[in-house]
Amino acid sequence: MKTTRRSFFRWTFGWALGIGFWVSGAATSTHRAFAETGKTVVPKGTPWTDLRNRNPKDLDTRNLDITPLKDFGTMGLEEYSPDMDTWRLIVDGEVEKPLSLTYAEVLEVPAVERAVLMICPGFFANHGLWKGASVRELLLKAQAEISATHVTFRGPEGKYEKVMRVPVADVHSDLVFVAYQVNGETLPQKHGFPVRLVAEGYDGSDWVKYVYKITVERISS
Repeated sequence: MKTTRRSFFRWTFGWALGIGFWVSGAATSTHRAFAETGKTVVPKGTPWTDLRNRNPKDLDTRNLDITPLKDFGTMGLEEYSPDMDTWRLIVDGEVEKPLSLTYAEVLEVPAVERAVLMICPGFFANHGLWKGASVRELLLKAQAEISATHVTFRGPEGKYEKVMRVPVADVHSDLVFVAYQVNGETLPQKHGFPVRLVAEGYDGSDWVKYVYKITVERISS
């Protein structure tokens, strides 16, 4: 049964990634990109002030410049500092093998690196090159149940905890992952060190900083 479950996840995740790569490579013009994705292509050089009130799920940012880290806006908690000797990234819920990973072990998980636009509505837009652990791979490692429907992210641990839940399909396609680097640098403390949620197409105000727990869930419709 375990072999069947793991095979199912590998086939599903591989299919989702294959579709993503095909869509990304197929569009060679603004017209074709819109026709294929239904998104508006953002021209190179567009100032962030023109994007801060847009919905990120409606935008194709392939031509957009990367925002220098020094110009990144930030919201929410900025001074949280976990004890890295005891900090763990937990993966639990609808899994056969719950995980409790050190920071060094998180860095060993197969990585995702994507340019993703973060928009905090009405405040700022950051287009960063984010790199981090694939949650898809974490779910494979934890042997997530095939009946799982959602994945919930929590951070930081304690009274300031914030929660975001996403459909499991967004994890399958690596639209959602946990980043430990941005623009080639270790994630700064104020941006969520040791790891933060990157959720393409979602408002940046919902992205969870200082992630410490990932819970696989089965939610009935």
